[in-house]
Formats: sequence, structure tokens, C-alpha cells
Amino acid sequence: MSTANTTFLILSSVLVLFMTPGLAFFYGGLGSKKNVVNTMMSVFVMCGLAVVLWVICGYSLSFVGDFGGVFGSLSALLLHGVKLTALTSTKIPTSLYLIFQMMFAVITPALFVGAVVGRIRFKFLLFFGQFLFIIR
Repeated sequence: MSTANTTFLILSSVLVLFMTPGLAFFYGGLGSKKNVVNTMMSVFVMCGLAVVLWVICGYSLSFVGDFGGVFGSLSALLLHGVKLTALTSTKIPTSLYLIFQMMFAVITPALFVGAVVGRIRFKFLLFFGQFLFIIR
């Protein structure tokens, strides 16, 4: 294992992770006062969705298999069969490389929030929360 490469990837992943709330505050400051919470919520919901999609199918479509040289296969859905402790060709753990790439998958949709500031409503979350409360 390459200590320098591993350390660099950990540091880079943490910095990109910190960019996400920074981006939320930046977009919150661009809009009006009534849209600050909505804008920040938009960024964090998109980030959460990106993490889930990355684990379900993103890593598989990006790095597993080869379909026409454009994208991968769905053979590793939910990271099935991915050896997280194996080393990549640059001598870093696959799990760390997965997290590093996931950070960019997280921040990319958050960048689009600036185009829809104040246009997304989260009433469906209230309905979903009330539904869960009723079931209990």
C-alpha cells in the first residue's frame, strides 16, 4: 500500500466532503431570506440521494465491466462482489478509491441546486414523515 497516495486521497475526500455544506451556505446566501432553508435542504437531499445511488449502481456503472467502452455493467449492484480491501493499480485500497469517487458524485448534483433556488418544495417529506408516524 502506498502511504502517500492513501493519505492524499483521504485528505482530498475530506476536503470535497467539506465543500458540500460550504456550497449549501453559498447558495443559501445567494437567494432571498425565505429560501435559505429550502436551498440548504435541496443540497443535502441531493447529496444523500447521490450516496445511495452511488452505492446501489454508480460504482458498478463506472468501474465494473465494459459496455461499449462508455460505461460499465450492472454486475456489482450494491457493491456485490467488490473486494473493498483489494489494492488498485496505484496501491490504494479499493474502499478508499470508492469513497473518493463518491465524494465527487455527491457534490456534482449539489452544484445544480443554484439553478433551482427556491423552486423545489419539500412537502412530500412532511407527508412521508406523517405517514411513518401513523404507522408506528
